Amino acid sequence: MDFEGIYCFDSATVRFAVYPDGPDGARILAQISEDVLHDALGAQEIGEHTVHACKRHFDVIAAAAVARFRADPCGPIVLACGDFPRMNGWR
Repeated sequence: MDFEGIYCFDSATVRFAVYPDGPDGARILAQISEDVLHDALGAQEIGEHTVHACKRHFDVIAAAAVARFRADPCGPIVLACGDFPRMNGWR
């Protein structure tokens, strides 16, 4: 899945799109904060460079966003630290 995302200065988040049913399916918007990228995924980038961390970890981030969407298709998709398991090499 290609990464489609932007950094939002006002909220210090990266907003990005995922396609739970593949590229021909619905486009779902989600967001992850700079803090979650730092705390859960060990990213060190700040500000606009946070987009690079999101791209680097997008396979894990997209899977978490799709899982959140499947659990509540009508709710907002705002990823938190609890959406990511601790894995070797992170933090």
